[in-house]
Amino acid sequence: MKHMVDIQVVLATWQDMEDVFEDPDEAAERLNTVLHMVYDRAEEDIEIERLEKLLAHTWSIWHQDDNLLYVNDDDLLDWVDHLLATWDDANNLD
Repeated sequence: MKHMVDIQVVLATWQDMEDVFEDPDEAAERLNTVLHMVYDRAEEDIEIERLEKLLAHTWSIWHQDDNLLYVNDDDLLDWVDHLLATWDDANNLD
């Protein structure tokens, strides 16, 4: 069911990031990298609502985080894997 979620809808633009980051293009690119990681690593049969909530949560965590430009891809993958593994345990079922 993952294919029914249009990742393009949630991707960031430089305008989304310009109030927080000196380099809004780079920040948007990094946020989009994290969003793609969540989408790509989610199971193919994930419920649409769950995936949408994971993407929204990812956006809310990273879109104003000063560390976004400094975190390497391996650490981001670890963060994504942790998010996917613990989502249900964190009372995010609503």
